[in-house]
Amino acid sequence: MSHVPLGLDFIAEDRARSVTTERHPVRFALILTAVAFLTLFLLLPLFAVFSEAFRAGFGGVWNAISEPDAVAAMKLTLLVAAIAVPANLIFGLAASWAIAKFEFPGKSILNTLTDLPFSVSPVISGLVYVLLFGLQGYFGPWLQSEGIQIIFAVPGIVLATIFVTFPFVARELVPLMQEQGTQDEEAALSLGASGFQTFWRVTLPNVKWALLYGVILCNARAMGEFGAVSVVSGHIRGKTNTMPLHVEILYNEYNFAAAFAVASLLALLALVTLVVKVGLEWRYAGQIAGANRH
Repeated sequence: MSHVPLGLDFIAEDRARSVTTERHPVRFALILTAVAFLTLFLLLPLFAVFSEAFRAGFGGVWNAISEPDAVAAMKLTLLVAAIAVPANLIFGLAASWAIAKFEFPGKSILNTLTDLPFSVSPVISGLVYVLLFGLQGYFGPWLQSEGIQIIFAVPGIVLATIFVTFPFVARELVPLMQEQGTQDEEAALSLGASGFQTFWRVTLPNVKWALLYGVILCNARAMGEFGAVSVVSGHIRGKTNTMPLHVEILYNEYNFAAAFAVASLLALLALVTLVVKVGLEWRYAGQIAGANRH
């Protein structure tokens, strides 16, 4: 059995301590850097949005968000999220269950393709849908002959939103399902449970907090998506403008008060999402810790 020289042992222990127990000036500098970065790039812009929005008072904010085009943008944003989030919920459950619980040809390809929207610019994804379903696209002439409009209409916005948001649910579920393994499902099947009963009573309860966490992230991205939606929407006021697109139009028209008012509503939704996210992270962390103990 080999022995580490005493001097090298002291050096190794010292290095280990230096990695985890930095001196107070170093800790202070790291914390100060993080706080300064968050203040400069997150808190100050957020404060600026709300301060500009309420510069004309609450009445100005109310007039901006109750204007017909703004109301139409809010309704469209909620409609798109109401379609995209359940669709990605179904896909995320199916993809994560397949990746984590089964072995099949092409599993690595499916796992890789799930991350595709993270590596493709949203603008590029919007252009792809234009090339497919636009008037000059591959399916555009046939769709036009059938009286179906996808690009510059709600279906195109929904498709683009689904594309940019579909990894969020799956990416939260796959690591947890892989960590949990298949022992619970195998036990349920050995006791006579059907596949659906196993999923509904065993798999789903084990991942419920991670699932909710993924849904929250997916919903936040769906309501705030700009790039892909901007390409396929056509910017038709009152019809194909979501809230982010409506903010852009107001700002380009130098209607700054109204633009910041609608933007403050989006920021408020983001803050609510953040609060829910923190709560779910706490529950999610407890679930992972429990899985690790088992």
